[in-house]
Amino acid sequence: MLLDVTILTGFLGSGKTTLINYLLEQSKNERIAIIENEFGAVGVDGALLKSSPDVEIVELSNGCVCCSIRGELTEALKGILDKMDQGLFQADRLILETTGLADPAPIIQTFFVDETIRERIRLDAVITLVDAIHCLKQLDEHRVCASQIGFADRIILTKADCVDEAQKQSVLERLASINSKAEIFEAYRGVLPKEVWIGIGAFELSDALKINQGVYEVKDAQNIRFKSFSASKPTRSFNDDIESYVFRAEKLDLTRIGAFMEALIEEWGNDMLRYKGVLAIQDEPKRLIVQGVHKVVGFDYGSEWGEEEATSLLVVIGRKIPYERLAEKFQACGA
Repeated sequence: MLLDVTILTGFLGSGKTTLINYLLEQSKNERIAIIENEFGAVGVDGALLKSSPDVEIVELSNGCVCCSIRGELTEALKGILDKMDQGLFQADRLILETTGLADPAPIIQTFFVDETIRERIRLDAVITLVDAIHCLKQLDEHRVCASQIGFADRIILTKADCVDEAQKQSVLERLASINSKAEIFEAYRGVLPKEVWIGIGAFELSDALKINQGVYEVKDAQNIRFKSFSASKPTRSFNDDIESYVFRAEKLDLTRIGAFMEALIEEWGNDMLRYKGVLAIQDEPKRLIVQGVHKVVGFDYGSEWGEEEATSLLVVIGRKIPYERLAEKFQACGA
């Protein structure tokens, strides 16, 4: 049985520990392992987490903004697996809380590089918390903040009740310009039902892909309301290092799109944080699903097209890739 892991990231003060404490309150009968990626020699947040005999906490203290963390994280993950093998602890799920200064890239790559981890631990999703009060300033001053948002499968907006509607709109527009693929959920008074961010299977090759144009306002698990917003600014109007690029076409030639994706990943893979496509292939009744992180990519056929029009959509969250030139090449893959 695979152990599911959720990576919880977000800039300093965004509310990650509050969310984990709320998860523990909702999960009295679940056994949860928590890895904290602390910045500095002494962990702080671990002391704030509510103690429970069903919670295993591992603190990392070698820093997080460079790739050296990958070795320590690998050992921590294997240590948890060893404890489970020895019957010392059993975990139903694993939460990896990064420090507010962490770039998620080397952390995510850990789950694809090591064979033991790849075979026994399944990456479920990257969840990014965003502080509505300080988000815009943080994005202007800290490059890693955009990276955390860019890697997200779902974005949790915190402290939205502390800003006016104009600032909230600005924050939502900025988030959508960086990552148009991630759904945005607004936490109510700093908490969120676990169903919103746990066990969502974001790294599975699924047919689901849409451009997000709104925010889910959540009071509880039974009271979730979607509120759309119409961006008053065009896409890529912000000066962020990371942006969303959306490629659209009709039916594609399999050989051409295969060559396009191979060249795209080879040349620009290091600048593509996350990407996902649901592609319509000529003379193929099923959707072709593509999903990747940097140069680690997976392809598979999904469900058949129904009565809806078969169209191809590829979303790339990346750093300054030549969109217009690549969009022309994507269109040229048409059947």
